[in-house]
Amino acid sequence: MTTNMFATIKDAMQKPSQNNNSTSNILRLRAGNTYTVRLVPFAKDPSKTFFHYYSHGWVSEATGQFQSAISPQTWGERDPIAEARFRITRTGTEEEKEKARALNRKENWLINVYVVNDKENPENEGKVKILRFGRQLHKIIMEAIEGDDADEFGERIFDLTEKGCNLRIKVEEQGGFPTYVSSRFASPSEIPGINSDNVGTIYDQVFDLDNVFPVKTYEELETMLNEHYFGTTSTSTNE
Repeated sequence: MTTNMFATIKDAMQKPSQNNNSTSNILRLRAGNTYTVRLVPFAKDPSKTFFHYYSHGWVSEATGQFQSAISPQTWGERDPIAEARFRITRTGTEEEKEKARALNRKENWLINVYVVNDKENPENEGKVKILRFGRQLHKIIMEAIEGDDADEFGERIFDLTEKGCNLRIKVEEQGGFPTYVSSRFASPSEIPGINSDNVGTIYDQVFDLDNVFPVKTYEELETMLNEHYFGTTSTSTNE
């Protein structure tokens, strides 16, 4: 980790993500467990170390299965699902408004991580996985990058050597939902099995986060919404 690489990561966190496709490498976090990881920068292009995105998800009216899609608002583009929800909340019946709550937009981030400890799935240890996280972990990470904890951590959270700091993710349950507020970065420590001679091999294992999820066009999202939310085959959500 160099100072220039760290600066590029910081700058990219302030900008919208750019734009497809496997989720099998996303680290599965379950309440009641603690996971220890080291954040891994995307060395080829540090500005792509994080992937910041918005998404929608709901249970299909047609199949009863869960449907999800990345929102084009991730790239500052029009989103027919968000538009439909906005229209319903303004002009829909109370029943329609209640149903439209399922169309809430979620905000998440992705980052590559080296798994130091995963007691539930020890086969993940020593591998690069993708960490998906929401606002709670985002706050903790940003505090370490440029907030109150930056002097203590800063670029150390991306350092794979003994000078780097692990992220200890503690998953608890509150009100039926997972919470990550007790997670924290630890003091600098070495990662067993990693040294200056093989750090580069870890950088080579990272995933291109822009291509984790398939991306649908406006028209494809419109068709998906009509089929799985409105239960119609109409080509326009404005009908």
